[in-house]
Amino acid sequence: MVGVQQHTQYSGDIASALLAYYDRHARDLPWRSPPGTPPPDSYRVWMSEIMLQQTTVAAVFSYFEKFTERWPDFAALASADDADVMAAWAGLGYYSRVRNLIKCARVVVTEYGGELPETSVELAKLPGIGAYTAAAIAAIAFGERVAVVDANVERVVARLFAIETPLPAAKPEIRVAVNAITPADRPGDFAQAMMDLGASLCSVRNPQCLICPLKMHCAAQKAGFAETLPRKAAKKAKPERTGIAFWIERDGHVWLIRRPDHGMLGGMRSLPDDGWNARADGDSLPPFGADWSPVAGEVVHVFTHFRLTLRLTATAAPVDESCLPSGEWWPLKSLDSAGLPTLFSKAAKLAIRAREKF
Repeated sequence: MVGVQQHTQYSGDIASALLAYYDRHARDLPWRSPPGTPPPDSYRVWMSEIMLQQTTVAAVFSYFEKFTERWPDFAALASADDADVMAAWAGLGYYSRVRNLIKCARVVVTEYGGELPETSVELAKLPGIGAYTAAAIAAIAFGERVAVVDANVERVVARLFAIETPLPAAKPEIRVAVNAITPADRPGDFAQAMMDLGASLCSVRNPQCLICPLKMHCAAQKAGFAETLPRKAAKKAKPERTGIAFWIERDGHVWLIRRPDHGMLGGMRSLPDDGWNARADGDSLPPFGADWSPVAGEVVHVFTHFRLTLRLTATAAPVDESCLPSGEWWPLKSLDSAGLPTLFSKAAKLAIRAREKF
């Protein structure tokens, strides 16, 4: 490995070259200000960074526009009905983010007068804001000189300094390197430039080293093994889980429950299920005795820590509805507005396709 210290003496050259490239090639994103202009509204920066956690830019576009139009500031979001916000988030995944989004908005309104604190240290105290998100918001919205390190930046810097230690063990070394090359002037633009570079020229496969603005500084490119970095420790196979969802129908309506606030898909509307979770399969027991009919097909969904195969079984509403789990009847014709998470939205489509055959 080429030592980080050997190359950070040229940190000013690295920052200058990257910022000059960013000024010409920055991505046009709705939560950004143009390069070299005053920073964007901190609410929009915060919203985008929460949405972008483990999610692609392309997937976030429509959600960001919808959220910021409907809830344009912290006060509006803090006063919103939880169910409305959860429903608007449906399909974006990683639902703990939306629960923390609501909590954070309310903390900002009640404890900070509706404005985000301006330092990464204070930002990291808020719900849903970890070290990376705090650094990104502080740099982009408030101009704090702080190391901003996401997966794209890890890749760029591992190659730039030929860091061969496998991830995640390499993270501290990478953070030291990012801190060394982050300029005091325009740290937010620099952070976004690093992200853009990793999302474009310095891609996972087939990096375009010949046209990269940092090729003269890149140790791995000079050594001829940029594409092999960053190294990654072998991943463990995800556990396989199985479960059953229950479709209960009456007069063009389906019975939906609201999941507990804590746990998988917490607070979201869903079909009743048999209690599957990350640690165990479901128990296959329906919520009440009835003539249950299996629905053809299954839904396979990959969560962060496990892979779930969900089957579906259906019945008509019981005569005695007191045996139903706590929930509500939802009209099938407006099921899209229920805000079902992707897993249960797919299961519902299986049921609807099956009923349309008869």
